Amino acid sequence: MIPLKILNNYKALKKTYTKNSIVFNEGETARFYYQIKKGDIKMYNITEDGKEFVQGYFSNGNSFGEPPLFGNYKYPATAFCVSDCVIYKIPKATFFDLLKTHPDIHLTFTKLLCKRMVYKAKIMKELSVYPPEHRILTLLNHFKESSSPEEIYEVKLTRQQISELTGLRVETVIRAIKHLEKSNKLYIKERKVYI
Repeated sequence: MIPLKILNNYKALKKTYTKNSIVFNEGETARFYYQIKKGDIKMYNITEDGKEFVQGYFSNGNSFGEPPLFGNYKYPATAFCVSDCVIYKIPKATFFDLLKTHPDIHLTFTKLLCKRMVYKAKIMKELSVYPPEHRILTLLNHFKESSSPEEIYEVKLTRQQISELTGLRVETVIRAIKHLEKSNKLYIKERKVYI
């Protein structure tokens, strides 16, 4: 996202988190910009019945948790380290100074936030209206469109991650993927899903 040289110019703090650590909790005030140098982050909520609902996964080079910085909102989800992580963090005021000084980076963030808003709108519609196969296909097509593959896209998500992102049980995801393969909407080769 933000080049390392610029992060260093703005004195970004590099912090190490161990696997299963929490970077921030849902409901906390947003005070920092976060960018992953190495590792994997999962942002999730816990529903009233104790079920985990995943908002998104982020990995090397990705930023996460920025929308609340722009609106003085509290974090709408918890950021959890799926693996050991090294993360750059910049205080909110410094991050805004960086954006003012680098309009190209600011534009990149505007595009990123728009992309995330479209994703959220798609997923909300899917969760409230459509059957499992449709939900999964919409999710996979979104990732395919976002990565701009030539023709065939290898889905990098596990069945568990698809389950967490769609609010479906893993067993339902497995059955739905098999059904989608039978109807030629995707195909499976060596347990990997392609669309």
